[in-house]
Amino acid sequence: MTVVTVDDAHDATPDPDTVLVSFGDISSKSREVRGKMTRRLRANVAALLDARGVEATVDAEWARVVVHTPDPDRAARVAADAMGVVRARPSIHMPADRDAIEDALRSLARDASAVDTYAVRARRAGDASDHDFTSREIERGGGRAVGSVTDASVDLDDPDRTYHVEVRGDDAHVSTTSYDGPGGLPLGTQEPLVALVSGGHDSPVAAYETMRRGAPIVPLYVSVGRYGGPDHEARAVATVRRLAGYAPNFDTRLRIVPGGDVAQRLVEDVDDTRMLSWRRAILGMAEAVADREGAVGVVTGEAMGQKSSQTAANLAVTDAAVDCPVHRPLFAWDKADIVDRAREIGTYEDSSIPVGCERLDPPFPETGATLDAVEAAEPDDLLDRAAAAVADLQVVDDPTAADAR
Repeated sequence: MTVVTVDDAHDATPDPDTVLVSFGDISSKSREVRGKMTRRLRANVAALLDARGVEATVDAEWARVVVHTPDPDRAARVAADAMGVVRARPSIHMPADRDAIEDALRSLARDASAVDTYAVRARRAGDASDHDFTSREIERGGGRAVGSVTDASVDLDDPDRTYHVEVRGDDAHVSTTSYDGPGGLPLGTQEPLVALVSGGHDSPVAAYETMRRGAPIVPLYVSVGRYGGPDHEARAVATVRRLAGYAPNFDTRLRIVPGGDVAQRLVEDVDDTRMLSWRRAILGMAEAVADREGAVGVVTGEAMGQKSSQTAANLAVTDAAVDCPVHRPLFAWDKADIVDRAREIGTYEDSSIPVGCERLDPPFPETGATLDAVEAAEPDDLLDRAAAAVADLQVVDDPTAADAR
């Protein structure tokens, strides 16, 4: 632990030695659930750091996860990729002593690049009797300490630099840098879901959003045979590899089911409702994989109205093919927002070239189908064929990327 005292404050240049990892939704849980989720978050952060080669030890506290590391900036960037993390701050760790905190702030301000304005934000958690100062007193005293060594002025509304102070029990952390995390819940705190993935932007984003809410994914790609473009499967493999970088301690290997024969049969036998029958077949395969893998539902990248097969009426028809829940995290998203999210999580480049599955589209796709009409047009054994295809499922080994960014 870096300790700064009044006597050596002018000689010492304290360096960040920890990362303070904060979370959001976990805090609203009961004591028992909160404890379990915090321990899961600690394990996930530790796994990410290890997978990306960052030397660190990780402790789980009641309201925070604390990373001890010789490379706090890098560790904070990595920790900020963990589902459930709201922010990660490389910090100077010291005793919860007012003089030590002000000395650390003074030293940070002296060594930092010049800015015009600043603010000190303090949070003191715990019982008031634990400390002989309040958060407001830390902010005022810290503000004076920073002002004593800089020409910057205080701006509490929109400062160029914010100095953060957090005091919990006997420990204090001071930082000036913050990396935003995805929020949500720690991965592994919900049951797994089968995530249908393709070479486009939507499905990897939907899978990521599912992970962000704590559910591990079982990625599933259904090959389209001759109706897929040359990079159709390669794009799916690449995006799943990217997603796997966020979950190194989970089995995110891509499962591939051959669907070319089913697609061929539909092209030969079905016209306007072909894509709906194809979607029904894919959902049937996903349900069979969910049963096989112990997952409790299916996730798709569909958004209402984005394609002819994704109208409200058509989605009702496709969902009728399965008994398991079908989750659509992007149901009300605009395409531009999906693409922006793909850029943020690193799947955009892998998903940007055409994948060719539009070759399955009929000339005049149905936009308002009824279940009776779709079932009458499709082969009677469609869903049986779909389930049978899962017997030939293949698993792509070692999908994990060293760095998801």
